[in-house]
Formats: sequence, structure tokens, C-alpha cells
Amino acid sequence: MVTSSNGTLNAGSFKSKKAWWLVILFILITVAGLTYVKWWPYYGKALKAAADHSIGSSILDSGLSARSPSWQAAWDYALVYFNAVWKAALLGILLGTLVQTMLPSQWLLRVLGQHTFKSTAAGGLASVPGMMCSCCAAPVAIGMRKKKVSIGAALAFWIGNPTINPAVLIFMTFVLSWEFTLLRLLFGIVLTFGVSYLANRFADDRKTVNLDTQVQEDASDLGPWWKRWLSNIGTMLLRVIPAYLLAVLLMGALQVWMFPQVGEAAGNGILIILFFAVMGTLFVIPTAAEIPIIQAFMSVGLGAGPAAALLLTLPSVSLPSLLMMRKSFPAKVLWFVLCSVIVLGVLCGVTGMLIL
Repeated sequence: MVTSSNGTLNAGSFKSKKAWWLVILFILITVAGLTYVKWWPYYGKALKAAADHSIGSSILDSGLSARSPSWQAAWDYALVYFNAVWKAALLGILLGTLVQTMLPSQWLLRVLGQHTFKSTAAGGLASVPGMMCSCCAAPVAIGMRKKKVSIGAALAFWIGNPTINPAVLIFMTFVLSWEFTLLRLLFGIVLTFGVSYLANRFADDRKTVNLDTQVQEDASDLGPWWKRWLSNIGTMLLRVIPAYLLAVLLMGALQVWMFPQVGEAAGNGILIILFFAVMGTLFVIPTAAEIPIIQAFMSVGLGAGPAAALLLTLPSVSLPSLLMMRKSFPAKVLWFVLCSVIVLGVLCGVTGMLIL
């Protein structure tokens, strides 16, 4: 405990020590959660991919037997989907609320608060260990925005989690090919860092943050951290869960139209690439599910072009994740991201059509 020359407690030093303990606790929770939910399971999945050249069956198999959208198809897909993601979804909500509660605003703004490429790059690099799908990473990005992190940094974290996921790149190399992995990595980098950085121009306030000025905490940031965390948990659940559930059910119902059974007749042309780029952008999948989906489609004759379009668009964003983020980013930012994913998906598909 530090005291001043007259023996009184130095409140600033005490507050700094408390902040450091909260940061350390946040790191420990994050490492423990990711080890249990992501890192250790993915180690086993990587061994399976290397041995079997497969990581499982396509998640679309759960509903493609239906001939038209139905409640049963929606329910069946939702059950399979949530069974795959519930642990990661809970971890995402936990970390998203702890970001708001435990991490000092001044530190976050210093690293991630600028509308510069440096802050965007930091957000993208911070996403690499997470390896979450877009919906599970969304609560963390929401928490970052609540702490006034820049649009570019928060977007790079959100998009980078599924798009430049190192585990998925390893699976992809064993199951598909190194060419597909290289395509995904190159276009994923452009999407994560380039599109996120460009999205900064849509910010309502692009003033440079003065890093030497103490950040004024909101009234909601005052009080014991555990009380603020409980409040943030309630707010987060009410904010993301209803839209998330309804959008997943909708995607499950419509999957028979979004991903019709195709064969060699589907070809490798620009129209089918565009179709799958749009559908892949809107649809929702768990982490790495794009690999067995593509593998299954290609086994019945789908061309490399539309397969490459799905390679980028399926994991990057989805309608459910976009709806979850609707209050954290300006609408024009989310529209820009949506259109960018589709355009880059088409370009990735055309590149795949020409070289694979």
C-alpha cells in the first residue's frame, strides 16, 4: 500500500493496482475459456484432419432433404447449430461483458481507440487466438464498442476471428488443399485489415483521441466491478439473444433455397459464384463448418469457383451476427461490410475458377 509524505493513502496508486489485478484476472479467464472451448478441441480436430482428410459431415445435411422452407427444417438446423456453438457462444458473452467491466478504458483507447491502420491491425491481430465464429465473436466486439474502441479495430477483431482463424487454415490444408488455404488467407487478410480500416471513414466522430487526457468514465462504469458485470450480462443477453435465435431459425428454414442440391450442371460460371457469394454471406455456420460443406458440394460436382466463394463468405459474417451488431455500429458501416464480403467473395470465386 502506497502513502503520501503525510501518511495518507495514495488513491491513484491503489486504483492502478486494482486495475492491474482485474486485467490479470481477465487474461486468466480468457486463456482458461479458450483452452477449454477452442484450443484443446481444435488440437484433436487437427489430428483427425491430418489422418482422415475430413473433419466431419456437412452441417447442411440436417435440412437439405426438405423440399421447401419449413418449421421442421428451421428447428432441425437450429438444434445442430447450437449444439456445435453453445460453449463458444457463452464464452463470447462472458468475455464481451468482462471487456466492459475489467479492462481500463484508457488502455483500450491507447491500443485500439484510434481511427488508424495501427489500431485496426491491433484489433485484427488480437482476434487470432480467439478462433470464434462471427456470432460468438460479436458479443466481444459489442463490448469493445461499449468501451469506445474505434470502428476499424472492433470490426477487425470481429471479422478476423472467423476469417483468419489459424486452426481452420490448418484443417483446410489437410481436407481441401493448400491452394484453398492460400486463397482464404490472402482474401481474409484483405477483408480483416483492409475493409475494417476503410470502414473508419463511416464513423460519426473521427476525431483523434487524446491519449494524454484521462478518459471520463460513464456513470455505468462506476461502482463495484461485479455489480457492473451482472448489469452488463443482463443487457447483453437482452440485446443479442432474441435476434440471434430468430435469425438462426430463419436461416435454417431457408437453407433448402439458399443451398440447393447441385451437381456438375451448376458449372463454374460467374452467376453461380455470385449466387453462392450472397448466400454464403447471409448464412450462419459454426467455426470450420465451411470445410465439410465445400467438401460435400465438390464431391457432387460443384466447381472450384463457387466453392472458393463459399470459402470466404460462409465464415466471415452472417445475417444473425449482423443483426447482433446493429446497435454497436452505424448502419452504413454494416452495409459496407456486407457488400464488401460479397464483392470479395466473388473475386475469390473468380480467382479460384481461374487457378484451381
